[in-house]
Amino acid sequence: MRRFSAWYGGHQVLQSIDLDIPEHQVCAFIGPSGCGKSTLLRWVNRMNDSIAGARAEGSLALHGSDLLGRGVDVVALRRRVGMVFQKPNPFPKSIKDNVAFGARLHYRLTRADLDELVEKALRAAALWDEVKDRLGSPALGLSGGQQQRLCIARALAVDPEVLLMDEPCSALDPRSTASIEALIRQLRSNYTIVIVTHNMQQASRVSDTTAFFFEGKLIENGTTDLLFTSPTQKQTEDYVSGRFG
Repeated sequence: MRRFSAWYGGHQVLQSIDLDIPEHQVCAFIGPSGCGKSTLLRWVNRMNDSIAGARAEGSLALHGSDLLGRGVDVVALRRRVGMVFQKPNPFPKSIKDNVAFGARLHYRLTRADLDELVEKALRAAALWDEVKDRLGSPALGLSGGQQQRLCIARALAVDPEVLLMDEPCSALDPRSTASIEALIRQLRSNYTIVIVTHNMQQASRVSDTTAFFFEGKLIENGTTDLLFTSPTQKQTEDYVSGRFG
């Protein structure tokens, strides 16, 4: 993205952001609440389109395609760019129907092909062995951690290029959080992942690169190891060391 800025009405939330996100790596967005992390994440798959007064300027591209163009097919974009939210949000359907929902929308599949796709997505989300004997059971009967992995499987089922995660572990217990973090590390070989997190330890554990935001500005970005151990900006050092936030 180049010189990317965003507003809600007259309030500017992001100011002239220049940032490259490496392919097939995990990039963490960190910074205090209200600094624009989630807003930026939601512009990547145009979720802010539905918010009155939301607008953006500058360049936001995926493999050379302008994501802000008026002619962009937003449904097709959201197939390429999946989203996992802070709180698990499975549909009130069966486990299988949750995973198959997007695939049925985008593809014409035989029942056998659909069954294969569901299994593949659940395996990719490290959930298949736990649910394979109850695919027809309600998804809402799963634990919180299982529900979040189901939501990840639902996103993976449409074969995205990018997976966006907005505080995916904040509503989970430590054991479930560890499972999701392990899954993120596994998925990065096949997907480009962007994760918003307030948890500095989590960012250091799962990400390859980190971008630090403050009051709508990108203060510093680089490899996670260097940003946490040898930041170039005093503001970054103060934040990652817990002096504010």
